[in-house]
Parts: sequence; C-alpha cells; structure tokens
Amino acid sequence: MLAVMNLAFIGLGKMGMGMARNLLRAGHTLTVYNRSREKAQALAGDGARVANSPADASRDAEVVMTMVADDHALEQVVFGNDGIASAMKNDCIHLSHSTISTALAHRLTAEHARRNQGYLSVPVFGRPEVAETKKLLVVAAGPSELVERCRPLFDAIGRQTFVVGTEPWQANVAKVCGNFMLISMIESFGEAYAVLRKAGIAPQAFLEIMNALFGSQIMANYGRIIAQEQFEPALFALQLGLKDVRLVLAAAEECTAPMPLASLVHDHLLSAMAQGQGEMDWSSMTRVLARNAGL
Repeated sequence: MLAVMNLAFIGLGKMGMGMARNLLRAGHTLTVYNRSREKAQALAGDGARVANSPADASRDAEVVMTMVADDHALEQVVFGNDGIASAMKNDCIHLSHSTISTALAHRLTAEHARRNQGYLSVPVFGRPEVAETKKLLVVAAGPSELVERCRPLFDAIGRQTFVVGTEPWQANVAKVCGNFMLISMIESFGEAYAVLRKAGIAPQAFLEIMNALFGSQIMANYGRIIAQEQFEPALFALQLGLKDVRLVLAAAEECTAPMPLASLVHDHLLSAMAQGQGEMDWSSMTRVLARNAGL
C-alpha cells in the first residue's frame, strides 16, 4: 500500500500544474505555492492547500518539490525572503525538477546539507501534455537512500525513472545534454528542409520517409511542426531553449569537452532571439536556417 506523504509543490507553470495534479491523484497531501495565486487556487478544488509563500508551503512538508523557470527563479524560491531553505525541517528533502546550472546544483547540495536537509536534482523530459498524463521521463541523481525514499513520487509523475549518479549535479548534466540532442534534431530538420524546399521537394513528403526510417514520435512531432511552421503557441519557448544551450556549453567547459554543434546552435538561437522569436516555440529557430538559404 502506498504511503501517503506530506508534500509541498512550488511553481505551477505549464509543467508544474500537471505534475502537482498527478501527486494529488496518487493520494498524497499537497500544499502548493505559485507567484500567480490563481494557478494555485485552481488546485484547491482537487484537495490542495494554497500557501501564501514558499516558506509557508514547506514548514510541515516531508518533501518540497520545485519546478521553476531558471537559476534566478530557483534561488529566489530557496534562499529569498520566505524561501524554503529557512522553513524546511531537518531531514526534509528538496527535489528540484527545474533545468538549472551545475553550479547552482552544487550550491543547493551544500546549503541543504549544512541545514541537515536532503537534496536531489530530478529534472524531467516531456511537454506539458506529457506531464498531465503522467508520462514524463524522470532523471534523478543524489544519495541512493534519498532516491529510494522519493521513488514513489517519481512514479506518481512519470512513466519511467532513470538514476544517473550519486551527485545531484549529474542529473542536471544529463538533462541539458538531452535538450541539446533535441535542439540538434531541430537544427537538422531546419537545414534539411531548406535544401528540400529549394529543390522543389515538399518537407511533408520527406518527413514520411524519416518517420519510416527512425520510427520516433518525437521526431515525427517536431518534423510536422517545422514543416507546417506551427510555432505558436509555444510549448517550449525559444528563450528557454537558448538558456538550456548556454547551460550545456557551461557544463561542457567544466568537463573540458568541446561541443562545436552546441556552439553553432547557440548562435542560431541567438539570431532567432534578435528577430523577436523569443516567445515562439524553440523549433522556430529553423526560420533562421530558412532565411540563411534565401527562403
């Protein structure tokens, strides 16, 4: 029988909302906080308690889960006025699901240890509809005893969990490398479609061949979006994609491992930002490649 846990969840954006709902569906007790209170109120009808601050949400929690946009947002949630670090009990565990830098993961590990609190980096792969349907891929790293304590929570939000190391920052490296793989696929589609269009071949016809060759639903989805130029509304904003490529380049520099393709993609994303595409889906980067081809 599943042991009910007393949880706090901070950050109810496109991803966090679905994750929080699935924790409630699994029977856990949940207190939620979001800067825009109306998003938190939306979960009150499902049984969540709405807190007035991250600290208020965290005081009685066994586990505090955070899902916010970037390093700055997470630093505010953890270390700011009414942050979770000052409110968490001894032995309470912080699960950070955000895509953050390895530097911040190191800081969180040290600060929580100093306060006799646990910390795991647990980023996820999947879009909002995947979060809603409990089909996320969960990537965890940290002390094995903490991972095992939290495994029921991973099962509640995702379809499969991968443990990649005993140091939390290792999960952050796996996440940004995964996002690098995705944006590299987008780069490949953009380059190939530019050639195909100039050769008079419909990208949709080429996509059918690639779907038969690779059999990947992710490739099929991105290939269709790019072929049809359906870049709005964004499911993953280009400005966040640029942030993630910067993070993977920083991790590569720490590891002294060159990533020339990541450097190329970074410049293409930056060009797209300069063209006002920051709020569009990150696959809209392919417009840069089309423009470079004179299309």
